Amino acid sequence: MTQMTDPYPYLAEGIPFGYELSEDHIMLRDSIRDFARNVVAPGAMQRDIDGAFPHDIVKQLGEMGYLGICIPEQYGGAGLDAIASTIIVEELSYADAALGVINSVQNSLVVDPIVKYGTDEQKSQWLPKMAAGEVLNCFSLSEAGSGSDAGAMKCRAVLEGDEWVINGTKLWVTNGAEADLILLYVRTEDTDKRNASALLVPKNTPGITVGKHEDKLGIRSSSTTELIFDNCRVPKSALLGERGRGLNIALHSIDGGRIGIAAQALGIAQAALDRSIDYARERKQFGNAIGDYQAIQWKIADMATRVAASRALIYKGAALKAAGKINVYVPAMAKVFASETATFCANNAIQIFGGMGYCRESEVERYLRDAKITEIYEGTSEMQRVTIANSLIKDPERVRDV
Repeated sequence: MTQMTDPYPYLAEGIPFGYELSEDHIMLRDSIRDFARNVVAPGAMQRDIDGAFPHDIVKQLGEMGYLGICIPEQYGGAGLDAIASTIIVEELSYADAALGVINSVQNSLVVDPIVKYGTDEQKSQWLPKMAAGEVLNCFSLSEAGSGSDAGAMKCRAVLEGDEWVINGTKLWVTNGAEADLILLYVRTEDTDKRNASALLVPKNTPGITVGKHEDKLGIRSSSTTELIFDNCRVPKSALLGERGRGLNIALHSIDGGRIGIAAQALGIAQAALDRSIDYARERKQFGNAIGDYQAIQWKIADMATRVAASRALIYKGAALKAAGKINVYVPAMAKVFASETATFCANNAIQIFGGMGYCRESEVERYLRDAKITEIYEGTSEMQRVTIANSLIKDPERVRDV
């Protein structure tokens, strides 16, 4: 296996295309990069083959504070921002994209909404445990007939006295088998298709069964499961935010989650690019390194350009989120461009490696399998383009600030 080059050397001064990293960000980047290279990467290929969840690594991430990086200090977290979370996902995904999405779900899709919408009691109950790495989260929105159209969900929660009684089935739940806490979106009224509520449901609550484990093309060491709720009862206080406003919480969370998935895609793309550069230097054909030939040079040039553009969009989105500026189209732009860049770079890496690229030994075939999902979950590329277009049509002036 070839030695990977250092990713994005142009960030050596800590400046990702105009967004200066703080000293804390730089220290975090160096720390998580070292962990990803030395702890995460060595077993990534075997975990992929086995479809084995990385329990030990997730435990270490928790102990090091990476599962609670954005949790306020008063609850035991690091109190850092969306840029910090983005750095962690990118670096983990460079080594193993499955670890990237595990971390992204934890921070972007569950921690963020609890911090923003949770009661003092909910924050005190859950955030310290998450900050200590004692609680792993999952986000449960999708159903068999409810993907992009989240309002079509059928999973119900009925309020009986002081308890919510939950019945229904959820699909595509990342961390579903291993999570300790479920952020669950359910229909609570019949009068409005868009009406839903968010509930914080401990995974060990009676009436919850982990159903089918999906046998996926990529990110195979990240579990994706079905969750079945059969007269599952949780207290009335489990409601997160306002009753009937769950989809607003979900959409807000997904806007941030799109930056996380874009960062996951960026990590994959950067790894594919770096491996391609290394191989182009080493592989000889007709007496020369294949990197001496224009056909290979142009592939690498196109890959590097798309990676750089993806990084600029992603950190723009992270900076906006860190500043508390509500934005929809920048995360959408970042996700659609970065995810398609990951697939583009991985596919070109296989072409550069030739027949070796089609074999597990090279690892670049894993990048292509991992990349594809980034074009699908947390909003397909098609839905991202709808979001971007609607933003342009409704208010074209604001998009000029991207």
